[in-house]
Amino acid sequence: MTNPLLAPWGGDFALPPFADLSDDHFGPALDAGIEEARKAVAAIADNPEPPSFANTIEALERSDALLDRVAGVFYNLAGADSTPAREALQREMAPKLSTFSSEITNNTKLFARVEDLWTRRDTLDLTDEQSRVLMLTRRGFVRAGAALEGDAAERLTGVKSRLAILGTNFSQNLLADERDWFMDLTDSDLDDLPDFVKDAARAAGRERDRPGPVVTLNRSLIVPFLQFSPHRDLREKAYEAWTARGANGGDTDNRAIAAEILKLREERAQLLGYGNFAQYKLETEMAGTPDAVRDLLMAVWQPARQAAMSDAEHLARMAREDGITGPLEPWDWRYYAEKRRLELHDLDEAELKPFFQLDRMIEAAFAVSHRLFGLEFAPLDIDTYHPDVRAWNVTRDGDHVAVFLGDYFARPSKRSGAWCSAMRSQSKLDGEVRPIVVNVCNFAKGDPALLSYDDARTLFHEFGHALHQMLSDVTYESISGTSVARDFVELPSQLYEHWLDVPSVLAEFATHAETGEAMPDALRDRLLKAATYDMGFQTVEYVASALVDLAFHDGPAPADPMQKQAEVLETIGMPHAIRMRHATPHFAHVFSGDGYSAGYYSYMWSEVMDADAFAAFDEAGDPFDATLAQKLEDDILSRGGSVEAADLYTRFRGRLPGVDALLKGRGLDVAA
Repeated sequence: MTNPLLAPWGGDFALPPFADLSDDHFGPALDAGIEEARKAVAAIADNPEPPSFANTIEALERSDALLDRVAGVFYNLAGADSTPAREALQREMAPKLSTFSSEITNNTKLFARVEDLWTRRDTLDLTDEQSRVLMLTRRGFVRAGAALEGDAAERLTGVKSRLAILGTNFSQNLLADERDWFMDLTDSDLDDLPDFVKDAARAAGRERDRPGPVVTLNRSLIVPFLQFSPHRDLREKAYEAWTARGANGGDTDNRAIAAEILKLREERAQLLGYGNFAQYKLETEMAGTPDAVRDLLMAVWQPARQAAMSDAEHLARMAREDGITGPLEPWDWRYYAEKRRLELHDLDEAELKPFFQLDRMIEAAFAVSHRLFGLEFAPLDIDTYHPDVRAWNVTRDGDHVAVFLGDYFARPSKRSGAWCSAMRSQSKLDGEVRPIVVNVCNFAKGDPALLSYDDARTLFHEFGHALHQMLSDVTYESISGTSVARDFVELPSQLYEHWLDVPSVLAEFATHAETGEAMPDALRDRLLKAATYDMGFQTVEYVASALVDLAFHDGPAPADPMQKQAEVLETIGMPHAIRMRHATPHFAHVFSGDGYSAGYYSYMWSEVMDADAFAAFDEAGDPFDATLAQKLEDDILSRGGSVEAADLYTRFRGRLPGVDALLKGRGLDVAA
């Protein structure tokens, strides 16, 4: 039978043939994609014609078209809707894909052609975009080890293959721990919980075929349970399970994997001539050096810790009033912080949540993009990869822009967190190719589905990434959309979060699930006034994780990452009642792949820019200022990686920002 992944994709938008796919199709299709790309690369390397941009660089851009197409579908499904067969294929493909990648960069004849073009670049009459792609291609070869020879080249190939295997194992172990753990609850355990938490717990129990409600490790369920449950013993049990992911012993324990990954990364960097992995990794980022990263993080750490310690005193006093004689513990923080928020701001999550319906927040994200960029969203009645997934045709002035898929609900087959990816990226090399963009979240199901305020921010955040993909307008796929410096990629997503807080957006879309009435002005004002409430806690748990990540990679690889983690936290004075947002054994950003390794700071680096960028709209006096919106699209969202990130931001804002806007935005300028 014809493999539907290998046949041309039809229909109005050339979408993947989801309805015709089975797990048996992916392995052969990925192998076929690798083989086709291997032949294309060999033809480029063996081309008797002198190297040109067209027959070398553009040919490389085309060489893996089939592989990209198949992998774009498979890896999206492997993360969002895992099956045992897909997990097994991930493990099988990790070394295959790594080996193939090394084949390309180790191909001396191919690298010689790239190097020839690089030496003659001033005579080639290239466009600015072509010059950028040539530079990035050559840099990618060099950083992948193309200039190495003999044993060093062979060893680097082995290191990269092993890292690919370990990253896959880390991810799958984490998914297994998240999928397998739950805590049964009795009806009395639900006492004093808001209805939305009760409903989510009962729905989770039904999904896992339990006789009653359960708490799972899904953030959208466990966090409100920690906020509202008066049962301290249950909070402790749930919290400890949540923070022990990847460190439970047995086959799914990630601690030894993390240690091996760090050692191999250090070796990889040293083979390439760098002192450590952080130096290697940060060379191509906006930050540039580990010292620049550390300076930013420590500038934020001190005021954040000061604010958190002050808050801890208040929460500990509340705990003592409840008869708790020991210290404030991490499983206490959210519970008493929620009570204190009610006292300080007359703000109750249970009161807020009915105003943040998932469907209305999706409408809000779409409406903001329409006002800023003229985008329109029409639902598509198509087959998708899971019944929960929704699809929209995105247009502007009647022209097709993208297909957008929204996969919003938690399920056992989905890895935790939220992310944006593209099953197909925008390009124009061989005619206009429009993207297929996916937002994946882990919200609790409900009828209707209700979000926390933080959940709504997550939805806007991921949609900001989606806009970066949808509005991309470049020729070459390798620099399309979010193919930018890691510490720049979060700018569009974090910037978009600001529009959730625009009063007119809340007034229109924050409507009550039962009455349909708009959020009262007084409640909205209290919500916005409390926007920086508990920001010391949020900043401390994030910055601690970023500092540990940096310490892992800026120096010799630690033999025992857990000991290194403890040393870093002690050195910076981590408050007792707060833990890292991502402890090492479940720090997927850092250990599931190289993406955020030595780069978890990127969210904060981008936040320096997003705070300053939204300030431009404040200065204009209109969050929907048409001129600024056009500049945002022209200078940042449409450009992908075609220009250096710092230059793009400077074009938009006229200068690079300082940390002051970030501290002010987090309410930490007073603490400083």
